[in-house]
Amino acid sequence: MFSFSTMQPRQLLTQVLNFALILSTAFMLWKGLSVAADSPSPIVVVLSGSMEPAFQRGDILLLWNRGMETQIGEVVVYNVKGKDIPIVHRVVRRFGGGDKVLKLLTKGDNNLADDTELYARGQAYLDRSKDVIGSVVGYIPFVGYVTILLSEHPWLKTVMLGLMGLMVVVQRE
Repeated sequence: MFSFSTMQPRQLLTQVLNFALILSTAFMLWKGLSVAADSPSPIVVVLSGSMEPAFQRGDILLLWNRGMETQIGEVVVYNVKGKDIPIVHRVVRRFGGGDKVLKLLTKGDNNLADDTELYARGQAYLDRSKDVIGSVVGYIPFVGYVTILLSEHPWLKTVMLGLMGLMVVVQRE
């Protein structure tokens, strides 16, 4: 049977530091991706079926926000003022560009109407520079379903973190 009392203090400290190293590496990779993609959230998970058949619920999307000349047909991820969940939809109309502010109208592929009802009160279009997080440049199918399960069943987060922490501490080198 495993016991913390049987571990040498140096072993325990090594395991704790290994766990901290894993967490800090993941954080640095996330921040590095954010800087490279010029996006606060360079990776998002599709949470609904509004973009089917192009993207399924649980797909991971890779975003890029370096090119500001978004075209009709491009899939963008945007935030609405007052809501913290990003929305993944396709650009169906664009106004402006060049010297003028680029304004976009979006719609989910599986939706009947455009997104004007989703935008903030009094907002008819998205401002490309303020509202859009990034354009989709790639995706990984279904890998993000773990994120959906963790958000729908919060107790799974505690179990998963506990098991990961226990495995790091119990693992011997």
